[in-house]
Amino acid sequence: MTVIVGEKIVAEIHSLDDKGNGQAAIWRENEKGNLRKLKLIIPQSLPGETVQVVVDNPSMRWSKTLPEEILVANPDRVEAPCPHFELCGGCVWQHWSYEGQLKHKTNHVKEAIQSVGMDPDLVQDTIGMDDHWHYRNKMEFTFSPEGNLGLHEQGNFRKIIPLETCLIAGRNMVDATMEVSEWVKGFGLTGYNKDTHEGLLRHLMVRESFETGEIMLSLFATKAPTGELASAVENLIDRISDKFPNVKSLLWHVNTDLADRTQSEDTHVLAGRDFIYDELGGYRYRLWFDTFFQTNPVQAQKLVDLALEMGKPQEDEKMIDLFCGVGTFSLPFAARVKELAGIEIVETSIESAKRNALDNDLHNTTFLARDARKGIDEIHESWGLADILLVDPPRCGAGGKVMRRIGRSEPKRIVYVSCNPDTFATDIAELVPFGYKLQKVQPVDLFPNTVHVECVALLTLEAE
Repeated sequence: MTVIVGEKIVAEIHSLDDKGNGQAAIWRENEKGNLRKLKLIIPQSLPGETVQVVVDNPSMRWSKTLPEEILVANPDRVEAPCPHFELCGGCVWQHWSYEGQLKHKTNHVKEAIQSVGMDPDLVQDTIGMDDHWHYRNKMEFTFSPEGNLGLHEQGNFRKIIPLETCLIAGRNMVDATMEVSEWVKGFGLTGYNKDTHEGLLRHLMVRESFETGEIMLSLFATKAPTGELASAVENLIDRISDKFPNVKSLLWHVNTDLADRTQSEDTHVLAGRDFIYDELGGYRYRLWFDTFFQTNPVQAQKLVDLALEMGKPQEDEKMIDLFCGVGTFSLPFAARVKELAGIEIVETSIESAKRNALDNDLHNTTFLARDARKGIDEIHESWGLADILLVDPPRCGAGGKVMRRIGRSEPKRIVYVSCNPDTFATDIAELVPFGYKLQKVQPVDLFPNTVHVECVALLTLEAE
């Protein structure tokens, strides 16, 4: 029962939205005496909890507000360990036990599968991590106009929370980041103001290979590191070289575009190379600042192992890796099949995939920078139909047209790697009319303490 006491509202959390916020609803009378529904979005609350909130304008149809008090707590609620948790938008579920998070993610995938008429019992329990902290090998931090380095406030991209620590980033990454922050403060450098479009420093991107230990530091600024900045930049080079010998790539990117993205109009290599080496499953990859690569290497290896286990590649088979990126799945599969074709619309990723294949002495690969459907047609024309097709689309999914094109090409086995259970379910439903049957779905938690969950699934073409 929901009770209203003045502006204080007691509500029960019935579900979570797609950003991980609690949701509640109450019915109250308006000025005409008619019942009206007020939807509440309550961050930092959990399903089944009873919370008290204060609504500034209860006449509105919806309101977003933090809980003033947790009256009845979810049994899986824990104390958030990060000092930035209540403000930072980086990881929204630190107040939920890891076991509780994994159960919720499993149920999310099951509900998505069931919504398209498939058996939820095909979904296995989500594979979690032994240590669900410090798992990220890439982070993007932002400078405030005052020069403070940190992360965006939850729901407010205009405000930056100054960084003291980050519990999901690799420890060496955090140490190097704090060194850059101290350098900025020491020289009194300004950050970029998104409203006035003034200021120098915009972002710091940090990458680290947990296998090789190599680190990349990429600064994004509105000016080149020359002229009046030369002495400050020289100091940065010296202090990073002295304290962090594993930084093999120190970069300065000029970005004057109004869009708030980590993009580069001109790249200056301050020290080392313009890339670092990383390894996954025994295969070596070159990573540039804009290379897409799995940000949780421990769980990414589990994704690759699951894909190989489900796909069962044979040495006499041909395979297509759709949305192949830089070849994360392509390389281990290419080592096991006769021929592999990777298709990806981003040309820089395709160039990286080609180079990565050569670096790993794989010569049975073809990589095309094409739209997915056109790429499939081109590969079919050049060497026929594929026995296996792996699809690893972006969060928006592959889409109906691509999935129907896959269905018409009739690969024996389809391995779908998903980062969004809802678009995954919609996509695989498109394959049913073509005779495909879902065999198994294995969720994997690549982003602990956040709402996201990945999964690997196998579909097979059933004989008529």
